[in-house]
Amino acid sequence: MSLAIVYSRAQLGVKAPQVNVEVHLSNGLPSLAIVGLPETAVKESKDRVRSAIINSGFEFPSRRITINLSPADLPKEGGRFDLPIAVGILIASGQLKCDDMHYEFAGELSLSGKIRPINGILPFAIETYRQKRALVLAPDNHHEVQLITDLLAYPAKNLQEVVMHLSKTRLLNSISSQPKQKIKGIYPDLADVKGQLQAKRALAIAAAGGHNLLFIGPPGAGKTMLATRFNSILPDLNIDEALASAAVASIKGDVLKAHDFYKRPFRAPHHTASAVSLVGGGSNPKPGEISLAHNGVLFLDELPEFDRHVLEVLREPLESGKIIISRAYAQVEYPADFQLIAAMNPCPCGYLGSNKKACKDSQTQIKRYQQKLSGPLLDRIDLQVEVLEVDQDTLTNKPQYVIKSTDIKKQVEQARRRQLNRQGKINAKLVGNEIEQFCVLGNNERLLLNKAIEKMGLSARAYYRIVKIARTIADLSSQEHIDAEHIKEALTYRKLDRFMQ
Repeated sequence: MSLAIVYSRAQLGVKAPQVNVEVHLSNGLPSLAIVGLPETAVKESKDRVRSAIINSGFEFPSRRITINLSPADLPKEGGRFDLPIAVGILIASGQLKCDDMHYEFAGELSLSGKIRPINGILPFAIETYRQKRALVLAPDNHHEVQLITDLLAYPAKNLQEVVMHLSKTRLLNSISSQPKQKIKGIYPDLADVKGQLQAKRALAIAAAGGHNLLFIGPPGAGKTMLATRFNSILPDLNIDEALASAAVASIKGDVLKAHDFYKRPFRAPHHTASAVSLVGGGSNPKPGEISLAHNGVLFLDELPEFDRHVLEVLREPLESGKIIISRAYAQVEYPADFQLIAAMNPCPCGYLGSNKKACKDSQTQIKRYQQKLSGPLLDRIDLQVEVLEVDQDTLTNKPQYVIKSTDIKKQVEQARRRQLNRQGKINAKLVGNEIEQFCVLGNNERLLLNKAIEKMGLSARAYYRIVKIARTIADLSSQEHIDAEHIKEALTYRKLDRFMQ
């Protein structure tokens, strides 16, 4: 048989479209041509495959070899097609007989025939499972595919093992999926933070409704401690959310173990991060920090220290929950449904309004520092909370009552269940008519809010965000309707809009 068709998959964002590796041997001068929009790494596979086949004890055909990676208009990149190309050549040349091709192949070949791992194996494996095929892959990729229950996968050390398995000379051992247990006690607890009751209340509201949050306060007030404990009060990921987050991490090359499967992502890039590192990009677009934080938290400490252009690229993903990266050869979409938790000082020295130290900055310096954050970006941050310094008594004395993360998490889970039962989504995701339908205000509440909005000079976007925050506060209080007290509390979390102007 001079024609063979072997199945593999390309990588396009978080998708893994099928690629048919068609290998044809014909008469003519010995050559090997790869067509089907291959990039450099794919073109170079012909040299790796030739050496791998010879060093594995097989004969490389001295014929004209044409390899078509179909569909032809789909870009192909990386070394993932080495193994399927080698298998296709062996089948087409008659050195391997495989009548039942229900396998998909993924792996880069070394010159000795050893199979090396690839990035993005998890989206590959998910699609293989959906097509009810078996997957042959590198042993170093097996930890990730174990996350998929009931997937039939065979790790092979080298090309020889693959050939013996396909010819049924010596079968490979399949991978059994690992049990994925809900995680407990792996996050630092909010009980470690003394005082800061208002800030903890704001964290509970943010977690219950999926709202973005900004802490403003002097150095040492506890902003970072509070933010790094936010995951401890968030509900656990469900299976679909966990797989979606793991797929993005797999594309980036991060290996996720089974015991971390339900762990929410927490990304904290340094303030020197570029716009590309934050949103993703490159000639072959890779996910950035906002996509790696999908279904988790993106924490930006020292927010004004980020370049203003870097912060502005967050505006669209904060609204849409996704990022679309366009390049000359492809347009790639990555998920970016994250919660933004940010922290900043009120001024360059950090001590504006402090009771312990005097601020040394001029009004011009303070204004320039605060204006690094644009109005449209602040509009997208639902809760803006001032974190004051903890007094000495609170810091040194043992508290009478300790608020633990587990206690707040129970309240958050109950509030989210109310939202899902009522509207099918959390409050932060309500849009348009949904806000009018599920966040109904009485005449007194509407009048109170209108006066506050006019006095504070807030935008229409800020108006609807305040309404959604009030709806979340009502859910935390197990109340069906929004009343004036909920509106008043929601407004206290936007008072820094005036402070920032």
